[in-house]
Amino acid sequence: MFDIPFEPTIGGITINIHLVLEYVAFFVAFQYYVFLRKRSDDVISSNNRLSIILGAIIGALLGSRIMGFLENPLIEMSMDNLLQLLNKKTIMGGLFGGLLGVETAKWFIGEKESSGDLFTLPIVLGIFIGRIGCFLSGIHEFTYGKATSFFMGMDLGDGIDRHPTSLYELFFLIGLFFFLKRLRGGTQLQKGELFQLFMLFYFGFRFLIEFLKPIVFFIFGLSSIQWLCILCFIYYHKTILKFLKNAY
Repeated sequence: MFDIPFEPTIGGITINIHLVLEYVAFFVAFQYYVFLRKRSDDVISSNNRLSIILGAIIGALLGSRIMGFLENPLIEMSMDNLLQLLNKKTIMGGLFGGLLGVETAKWFIGEKESSGDLFTLPIVLGIFIGRIGCFLSGIHEFTYGKATSFFMGMDLGDGIDRHPTSLYELFFLIGLFFFLKRLRGGTQLQKGELFQLFMLFYFGFRFLIEFLKPIVFFIFGLSSIQWLCILCFIYYHKTILKFLKNAY
């Protein structure tokens, strides 16, 4: 067993396990994407794919930083606060910013084909690996939950039993991965719908899990992340209506 936060030391140097797993997540997710692309009938050219990936990276970088700031906006602007702003990031902003970056890149290069399906499973895998780092970092990462007497409550480093929201998310991501993988192997979805389903399921989960977190900044009773989730639902409202109609 090990304590949380998990801070291994190698050669007298304390390893930032969350940072290490972030790099591992990027590497593994990209390799998985390459693996899937080689085994798929991708109609998008390599040059256009690179442009789309570049758009996703720029959009994700900007989105993650903006939403990281909006989770707990700084009132007083100073050099220290600006440095904190550069260090704050969130996967939710990264996903939605990446989506907008991809759509912007596709508009710029004139690409009409849906491009998200091929990224879907690698993204889920990357988030999963990154969330392991969040869980192991305990209270050092602002992803932990409120104090609780629930049987799954854990001491994440401050002596208080809390909802291990990162652990909840890991369980959710395992189920989501295999659900989407099964859908990917079928023919019932049109191009682009696999990624759309991922966004709706993941943002729906994050909307709910936010209620278990010790949030300090609210806008009309909801966190900035929850408002981003609502924005995502509005963006994909046609997809939601389509699936509701088909389910009916």
